[in-house]
Amino acid sequence: MTIARIATFAFSGIEPVPVEVQVQIAPGLPAFLLVGLPDKAVTESRERVRAALTGLGLSLPPRRVLVNLAPADILKEGSHYDLPIALALLAAMEIIPKEEAAGYAALGELSLDGAIMPVAGVLPAALGASERDLGLICPAAQGGEAAWAGRIEVLAAPCIHALLNHFRGTQVLAPPAPPAPAPALRGGPCLSEVKGQESAKRALEIAAAGGHNLLMIGPPGAGKSMLAARLPGLLPDLSPAEALEVSLVHSIAGLLEGGRLVTRPPFREPHHSASMPALVGGGARARPGEISLAHRGVLFLDEWPEFPRPALEALRQPMETGRTTISRVHAHVTYPARFQCIAAMNPCRCGHLGEPGRECARAPRCGEDYQGRLSGPLLDRMDLTIEVMPIAPAELARAPAGETSAAVAARVHAARAAQRARWGEDGPRSNAEAALEHLLPLLEAEAGTLLETAATRLRLSSRAHVRMLRVARSIADLAGSTSIRRAHVAEALAFRHRMPGRAAA
Repeated sequence: MTIARIATFAFSGIEPVPVEVQVQIAPGLPAFLLVGLPDKAVTESRERVRAALTGLGLSLPPRRVLVNLAPADILKEGSHYDLPIALALLAAMEIIPKEEAAGYAALGELSLDGAIMPVAGVLPAALGASERDLGLICPAAQGGEAAWAGRIEVLAAPCIHALLNHFRGTQVLAPPAPPAPAPALRGGPCLSEVKGQESAKRALEIAAAGGHNLLMIGPPGAGKSMLAARLPGLLPDLSPAEALEVSLVHSIAGLLEGGRLVTRPPFREPHHSASMPALVGGGARARPGEISLAHRGVLFLDEWPEFPRPALEALRQPMETGRTTISRVHAHVTYPARFQCIAAMNPCRCGHLGEPGRECARAPRCGEDYQGRLSGPLLDRMDLTIEVMPIAPAELARAPAGETSAAVAARVHAARAAQRARWGEDGPRSNAEAALEHLLPLLEAEAGTLLETAATRLRLSSRAHVRMLRVARSIADLAGSTSIRRAHVAEALAFRHRMPGRAAA
């Protein structure tokens, strides 16, 4: 009786969970059995492994072959178990050394001719292997992704035949190097192309400076989507720690292109037909949703009230906690979801509420019904709310070009640098994450009096009170002020507009 072992990983969110692939070849009737709570994709790996070995000119021994994926109480999902099963089987057949194979973790999908195909999760698997002092065997196309783990031996093989030659010593697989970072794309849409809309541009700058949520309300064609598309150009690059966080999520989702780390804040804009699992994560395999793919970046929700209401309400908790938890019978999966929500909507279904001669016959009832699709608690989580009004044709033709994205981005970068210096490495990443105890010592007496008076008169919730203070802190950072002054609070109050047809939030 022969037993061979090799490591691989299951994934709980972005966390790699160690799995040991054990192969036993014992006397008995010929059989190839797979146990350890595999799903359909893992069960089908028997045929892919059998075909890959046939391509090597090998056949399974006429004995009882048992493959166990331990621990057996964790559901094994995905096709990345093909490669570790094949390698453990080759070790059990004494074609490759057992001891050497046991020093690696492996993941990869096998094609019928033995080629090793890319799979999701190579980056977190490489980090997990590094923590356990193991090497990593992965597809050749993802060797650069695995190399980001640092001091770890990576065997990036194009096919199982190349791996077999490497273990036999007839071929040496060169260690892959991390790919060069993708060039920063600074040539996107420029803010100077937006004519007029100075108040909206100012709100966009404040939102970028502090990572605040922003709601834009206005008739069709007023420029809401145009403004949102220019927000990524104002944001600074991700820090190394943030880039790793974001890249782990994209690796699990299979979206890490070319093995390059994500160095720019993601910008996700799902269609309003997106379901709740698509937006917050879920499905049969609990995959990350749009809010997790927008981690440390921007989630743009155009036509906000048109999204399914359960999907919108599911955003409320992640907007506060910065994470989303997907509950399943077998496990609870948590993904990071610290995103900046930018939403755009029309004031009513026809889009022309309050415009004489253009609003529909149901006004103002149509606006109340349309805006009623958004709950008060959800609106309470929006830091800035602005009305984006259409520009007159004469002004559109004659208005001079405004500031460029580069000029505004320079102020945003300076404000973010001030936040990093103030909060430190262990503190909030931006003003949008700052707690009340971080902000109160920076508040001048006159500013505090104005904020308290406004909160009482507008009947603001405690959440809205804190969020307004965060916005005022970002305005102060843009002005280069170390304290929050009365003028900064006053400007923050100006961006706490009530929605047309609704009471103040």
